[in-house]
Amino acid sequence: MVEVEVIVVVVIVVVVVVVVVVVVVVVVVVVVVAVIVVVALIVAVVVVVVVVVVVVVVVVVVVVVEVVVVVVVVVVVV
Repeated sequence: MVEVEVIVVVVIVVVVVVVVVVVVVVVVVVVVVAVIVVVALIVAVVVVVVVVVVVVVVVVVVVVVEVVVVVVVVVVVV
């Protein structure tokens, strides 16, 4: 009778340990995926900001060049 109880206790302990290990692995995987998603979002935001800044700088440079060309043409013509 004692052997059966010991076997039952060992089986229960093994099942509990397996369940705890599975839960820990799932939590770690979820945390890793969440970190990857957050990093991807941060990278996406940085890329969008860089693209917007580059576009604004290009537009400003083009406008300044056009104004300088117009002023030079007006000065040369006058």
